[in-house]
Amino acid sequence: MGRKRRENVPNAYHHVYARGNNRKQIFYDETDISQAYRLLNMIHNETPIDLAAYCFMSNHYHFMIKSENETISKVMGAFNKRYTDYYNRRYDCIGHVFQQRFNSSPIDDTFGLLQVSRYIHQNPINTKYPMVKKMEDYPYSSYQFYKTGTVPPYDFINLHSIAELLPGANLQYYCEYAESPDRGFKLSW
Repeated sequence: MGRKRRENVPNAYHHVYARGNNRKQIFYDETDISQAYRLLNMIHNETPIDLAAYCFMSNHYHFMIKSENETISKVMGAFNKRYTDYYNRRYDCIGHVFQQRFNSSPIDDTFGLLQVSRYIHQNPINTKYPMVKKMEDYPYSSYQFYKTGTVPPYDFINLHSIAELLPGANLQYYCEYAESPDRGFKLSW
């Protein structure tokens, strides 16, 4: 039986995530994360991508990503394959790195973009034992750029898509929303 065809909505953001095989760690150190950034940059140079939110955890990743020229399947297939090749060479392994092919869902409205980005950015503090006290202190997430106003080091990281959803493109509003608990927060604008 074949797999269900993945839903791709051109020019829309997709929430994409993948976990290590058997929930094993796939990012051990700064070198692994640097390689992931390098691969995303290579893909961006081949076919432009746009990441509005991302988070690398030790055994999985989350991206809020879109591509105007290529399907999400091709973009993420390239990323997962290249990362698997790197991982297997570095750690002298053979076989699967990821538990399955990546999961993805298109995001079709403004509130969905805000909710998914908040979920992605809250990953480091929503673990059984929070990895950091403040979301902006987690170095492997795009939230640090939203909170500090620092320009991201890669062209594929795009803070403007989220900012444009807010009155006056104000990232302070977004940070208040992103740091709020999932339930009961009312958007005041």
